[in-house]
Amino acid sequence: MQIHSRMLAPELARQDNGLRFAESDIERRKTFVGLQQYDLFRLAEASPVVTAHASEYVAAFFDYLARFEEAAALFARRNLLEEARQLKLDHLGAMVEGEYGKGYVEQMLRLAKLYSEVGLHVRIFLGAYHYLLSSVGSDIVARFADDPLKAFHIFSSFRKIGFFDMAIVIDFLLAERERTIALQQDAIRELATPVLQIREGLLLLPVVGVVDTQRARLLTDGLLREIRSKRAKVVVMDITGVPSINAEVANHLVQAVEAARLIGVVVILSGLSPAVARTLIDLGVEPSAFDIVGDLRGGVERSERLLGYKVVRDHLAA
Repeated sequence: MQIHSRMLAPELARQDNGLRFAESDIERRKTFVGLQQYDLFRLAEASPVVTAHASEYVAAFFDYLARFEEAAALFARRNLLEEARQLKLDHLGAMVEGEYGKGYVEQMLRLAKLYSEVGLHVRIFLGAYHYLLSSVGSDIVARFADDPLKAFHIFSSFRKIGFFDMAIVIDFLLAERERTIALQQDAIRELATPVLQIREGLLLLPVVGVVDTQRARLLTDGLLREIRSKRAKVVVMDITGVPSINAEVANHLVQAVEAARLIGVVVILSGLSPAVARTLIDLGVEPSAFDIVGDLRGGVERSERLLGYKVVRDHLAA
C-alpha cells in the first residue's frame, strides 16, 4: 500500500491547551532523545523495511487498541477510525524520511488531537505504540540478520524517533486533559457559588453544603465580581443550608462582608443555625461584624426596605 504525505494546517503548531511547538521547541525535543546526523542515515536504511510492512503495522496497532474497552470510542466512530488509520500510515512513512521539523510535528498533532477527541488514555496509547515499535524492531532484525550489530543501531535510531513522537502525543493528551479538568472546575465553581439578582440593586447568595477554605475564598471572589457586574447595593447571604463552619471559614465570611462594605454594599446574613451561631461565638467573631436576620424571608424584607421598595398586596388578585 502506498504511503501518502499530506500537508497539515500550520495553526496546529500553536495549541489552545498551551503547548508550544516553535522551531526552537522542536529542536530541543530532538536533543532530548539524542537524535544525531548519523541517525538519519540509519533511518534511511530502515525505510525499505518500514514502507514494505506499513499496512501490517497499522493493522497491528489498531488491533492492539481494539482489545481494550478504553479505546472503544474510537472504533465506534468509523469516520474517525478511518482517518486515524490513514494518518498512522502517513506517519510511518514520515518516520523514515529524515525530516523532523514543523511539518512532521503537525502530523503528530493531528493524530494526538484525534486520540484526544475519542478520550484515548495515555496508558493505552503507550501500550499500542510500544507494540508497534516492537513489530518494527523484529522486522529490522530479520532484514539485517547477517549483521546483528547494524540491526541494533538501525533500530536504536528508529526508536529515538519513536520516543520523539510519544513525547509529543503524551504532552498533548495530558495538556488536553488538564484543560478539560480546568474547564470542569470553572463550571463547578460557578455552580458552587451562584449569585442571583432578585431585584435591581439586590443580590441573593444562597450557600448550601459544607464550606471549606477554598470554597469560602471562591465565594468571596464570586460575590465581589457579581457586585461589580450587577452594580448591587445590598446582598443577602443565606446560610440556612450550611451545617457547620470552622475558624478559617468564619474569617472568610467576615472578610467577604468587610470587602463588600468597603465598596459601599450592605451584606445581610440570614439563616444562621444554632450550631453555626455557637461556633461564631466560640471563635470570638463579633456579632456586630454581621447584619443578621433570622431567615431568608426576613433578609429579603430588610434589603427591600434599605433599597426603598414597598410591597403592596393586590387584594383583587387574592
